[in-house]
Amino acid sequence: MAKSLADQLLGAGLVDKKKVKQAKQEKRIQTKQVLKGHLEADTSSQERLAQQRAEKAERDRQLNEQRVAEERAKAIRAQVKQMLQQSKQVVAGDVRFSFTDARTRKIKQMYVTAAIQEQLARGQLVICADNDSYVVVPRNVADKVAERAPDVVIFVAEPSAQQLDEDDPYKDFPIPDDLMW
Repeated sequence: MAKSLADQLLGAGLVDKKKVKQAKQEKRIQTKQVLKGHLEADTSSQERLAQQRAEKAERDRQLNEQRVAEERAKAIRAQVKQMLQQSKQVVAGDVRFSFTDARTRKIKQMYVTAAIQEQLARGQLVICADNDSYVVVPRNVADKVAERAPDVVIFVAEPSAQQLDEDDPYKDFPIPDDLMW
């Protein structure tokens, strides 16, 4: 059986029997006075413990929220990756298509077929980032991906930007179809 603190201190030689007896007597007197109502019980330690428990509960709640948010973000990344892998287009071709990667602010190039180049220019296909590579997906899939992770969508051609303005002084001079940059 475990020894009491007083017995352990006696065994270690830190106190003598007289001091242990005196401490027990003071403790008994103090508890009697609290019971009779002469003294108020020391509630500061209880208040401190309650405050520590509340702080620990708040800390645990915040950690749990953070863990749930991380799991949610991981699930969204997995959904995006699955959507991109299932609907990516084969783009191997000989026509160079240039686009700007907003993440690195550099002009990137991809070799595609002429049909895919036309669809990219009209906004029917969209370029998305999948880890370190680029994939071409249909516009409706890219819209769903953009709802979950907008930073994954790299290039979207806006069809409204290609419509001619009525006050445009160069409207009679259309851009040639075979112009490549």
